[in-house]
Amino acid sequence: MSQTIHRATEIIELLAASPRSLNEVATHFEVHRTTVFRQLQTLERAGFVMHRADGQYAIGTRIIAIAQQALDNFDLRRVAHEELRALQRRVGTTVHLAQLLERSVVYIDKVEGDSSVRMYSRIGLPVLPQATGVGKVILAQLPSQRRDELLAGTEWTAFTGTTHTSRASLDADLATISGRGWGVDDSEFEDFMNCIAAPIANSTGTVLGALSISSIKVVNDLDALRRHLPDLLDTTARISAQLG
Repeated sequence: MSQTIHRATEIIELLAASPRSLNEVATHFEVHRTTVFRQLQTLERAGFVMHRADGQYAIGTRIIAIAQQALDNFDLRRVAHEELRALQRRVGTTVHLAQLLERSVVYIDKVEGDSSVRMYSRIGLPVLPQATGVGKVILAQLPSQRRDELLAGTEWTAFTGTTHTSRASLDADLATISGRGWGVDDSEFEDFMNCIAAPIANSTGTVLGALSISSIKVVNDLDALRRHLPDLLDTTARISAQLG
């Protein structure tokens, strides 16, 4: 049974990336078409998968509804959503909301900017804490033990020329962020993107998440984004106040 559930989750994740035909799913998992067909039928009956008119399989409406319901249960997202929308209208670029959940930092809301270029970020996906603005400003506010938990197993991959490739380099950046209360992503994951970010905390000072303003560099470099810093900090302060 555990193998069946594992394969079902793998199929859902595969179809979430893009719709696939029966042959494509069978080829991906290197199993017979009949085996995959039975699994897809079960998922379709449950509403997790739909069989489209063009013959391809895609994510079903039930799983979308479940995901939305789960997102709605995040207090931070519920409190912050209208603030995100208002901030995006003022700055014109993409705004991200991330939350600290156990040992991960996860995007829980996003309002796209006016540019036609779309970012890699997806709601529900974890971020690389060492290579993102939201991740770093959260790390900077954490006690050392919690910081170690989030960074455990980190692969210090150089995605770009500005990525932190050691704990010492990251810790120096985090000390700067902690001192001034905000941080930047200087093209540390994608070399054409940058952002400014600030943490969100409750009344006890416990960091819960972070908010960022992001843009492609050819439209807004870091100097241009920094002009929005007062607005970003005002917004995170209002969200923090509403969290109590």
